[in-house]
Amino acid sequence: MSGRAAGTWRANFLLVLTTVIWGFGFVAQRVGMEHIGVFTYNALRFGIGCLALAATAPLVRKFEPRAPSAGWKTTLWMGAAAGALLFTGSTLQTEGLAYTTAGKASFITGLYVVLVPVLGLFLGQRTQASTWAGGALALGGLYLLSVGEDFSINRGDLLVLASAFFWAGHIQALGHFSRRVDPLTLAIGQYVGVTLLSLAGALLFERNTPEGLGAAAGAILYGGLMVVGVSFTLQVVAQREAHPGHAAVIMVSESMWGAFAGWLVLSEQMTGRMLAGCGLMLAGMLLSQAGPYWKALLPAPAE
Repeated sequence: MSGRAAGTWRANFLLVLTTVIWGFGFVAQRVGMEHIGVFTYNALRFGIGCLALAATAPLVRKFEPRAPSAGWKTTLWMGAAAGALLFTGSTLQTEGLAYTTAGKASFITGLYVVLVPVLGLFLGQRTQASTWAGGALALGGLYLLSVGEDFSINRGDLLVLASAFFWAGHIQALGHFSRRVDPLTLAIGQYVGVTLLSLAGALLFERNTPEGLGAAAGAILYGGLMVVGVSFTLQVVAQREAHPGHAAVIMVSESMWGAFAGWLVLSEQMTGRMLAGCGLMLAGMLLSQAGPYWKALLPAPAE
């Protein structure tokens, strides 16, 4: 096996590991919300994740050298803007998990892969036909997954759906900001922002007990160290060598891992209607992401 092929296999493996960590993160959030408030959970996990990322920064720099950066004022306001989007998306998602299952939440959150190019229309970005087709499939899947036979929709599903729009906005913002400021500095800055905003919300609106914090400790540590800290490092290292099309398709599998984790750890079950919805959503996400790369991935015709 050539060095390039070995590097590709390693990158793909790291991306799969990243999506597994993300998928099980939905279970951690679900468990954490049973014992402490949403602001407290996010303040602690993003604070821990920020410290973990700062501690591993020298290792990350070996794979992702410091990029040219704008002045500190520009870096500060971009970090604050990214942090505000991340805070809102994370708060809505975590609150929604108190009213819905980890499996459903993982698929609904995954809609951001369709929403990102749709939001790009307002920024003058071209949107492939495959994105529209994938969006239509995902919308049909969302209906089957979340809307009951009596045409009612769970409050938690609505909150998680709202969070998907903020995740999409956050991704668009990072795409713009990371070309102007150092990505690692930006990541740490946004985590600091989320931690401070969540801490303010916890102090103002929540009353937690030592018993609740102790019961949620495992979920907090997993969310902070693994989801916020480790997975970021793995993603940075992997995407140095991964093909963009392969990376997008692999990362969409986060939804499947979230559903699997909900079944394995929390014994969550899905009806046939909900499974069909998950299948349609996954197909729509794959089509939306893989469509632009089909020509590049298909073998050239024989002469």
